[in-house]
Amino acid sequence: MSVQEQVHEAAQAARAASRTLASIEADVRAQALRAMAHALRDHAGEVMQANAKDMAAGEAAGLTSAMLDRLFLDEERIDEIAVALEEIADLPDPVGHVLAEWTIENGLLIQRVACPIGVIGIVYESRPNVTADAAGLCIKSGNACVLRGGSEAISSNVAIARVLAQAAEGAGLPAGSVTMIPVTDREAVQVMCRLPECIDMIIPRGGESLIRAVTENSQVPVLKHYRGMTQIYVDEAADLDRAVSLVHNAKVQRPGVCNAVENLYVHANAGDALNAIVDDLLASGVEVRGCPRTRAMVDAEISAATDEDFDTEYLDLIISVMVVDSLDEALDRIAEHTSGLAEAIITEDAATADRFLREVDSAAVYHNASTRLTDGGVYGLGAEIGVSTDKIHARGPVGAAQLTIFKYVCRGNGQIRT
Repeated sequence: MSVQEQVHEAAQAARAASRTLASIEADVRAQALRAMAHALRDHAGEVMQANAKDMAAGEAAGLTSAMLDRLFLDEERIDEIAVALEEIADLPDPVGHVLAEWTIENGLLIQRVACPIGVIGIVYESRPNVTADAAGLCIKSGNACVLRGGSEAISSNVAIARVLAQAAEGAGLPAGSVTMIPVTDREAVQVMCRLPECIDMIIPRGGESLIRAVTENSQVPVLKHYRGMTQIYVDEAADLDRAVSLVHNAKVQRPGVCNAVENLYVHANAGDALNAIVDDLLASGVEVRGCPRTRAMVDAEISAATDEDFDTEYLDLIISVMVVDSLDEALDRIAEHTSGLAEAIITEDAATADRFLREVDSAAVYHNASTRLTDGGVYGLGAEIGVSTDKIHARGPVGAAQLTIFKYVCRGNGQIRT
């Protein structure tokens, strides 16, 4: 069977399933998720055998230790994946809620009701846990899914998807609710992007090059985020200890993720905070790259920052620092370099904070809190498929509720238009 035929088969099966899945009661979908979690634990040995093939291939291909760690599965990690499915099952059901209702002059009752999107295609890279997270969130929201994982985890992904699909069907969901494209050819993604008659939305989860490739070639709507470029402004009214703690967490706790801070702006009157922050970052192994004013103000020796640095998502223990003269200048710099994911202000001045929160145009904005909190699990959404920087449909962490749309349900007793 050709790649095109395999993609069409998976997408058509998902489309057929989506019609039935949308009308299945919430408790049935929740029980299916629990059955999927139970099946993963029961079939952990089978999944680990498949994962061993991926690990061997990855080592032979020279994958980095970090990549191999992302790929590796053992009983503990499989149990964590199962726990995530159970947590999704326990979330409030996002389907069927009446979001608004009103009655018009002729007596027609109009309700705006949350409903599934239909079929969601998910294209992702090397983390096999995404297979379960994506399938779980789609089932919870009443959507069928078409999954296409990366080549590094192909055996693991296929094994996990097979276990989940069989368990879901055994628990009363229609066949095709969870479908996996079992090939890694790039052509498979291209075919998915040309199937608007079967797939309602595609979510690419991975590096910027993958996301751009999907977005630029898709005939199907894409929910995306290109990159992090998270930024923090330390105001002149910032508490010094709080500023050091928050910047440390935002950069050091896990630097290789999209919500880790990359650019830091510090008010010219906050020299003590600037020096304390830089000293803390240097002690934590962070390479600090500063503008000329930053280098002149700090006691420590740091690298010179270039213009390009302030547009670079490092995903590493590196940070760009700039001294600014005002909130206005900080807002201008943030607007110039943002990707729209997350920004924060550190200040004890409530009016300054309120203006920052109001004017910064990002999916998540914070006052005196770390940007690392930008996460579906932290927000109480359960697992997430990603963090959207789009402004249409969903923005910020994408959980089950963000995988629904709405329709108008109108109840009458013979009304006509005159």
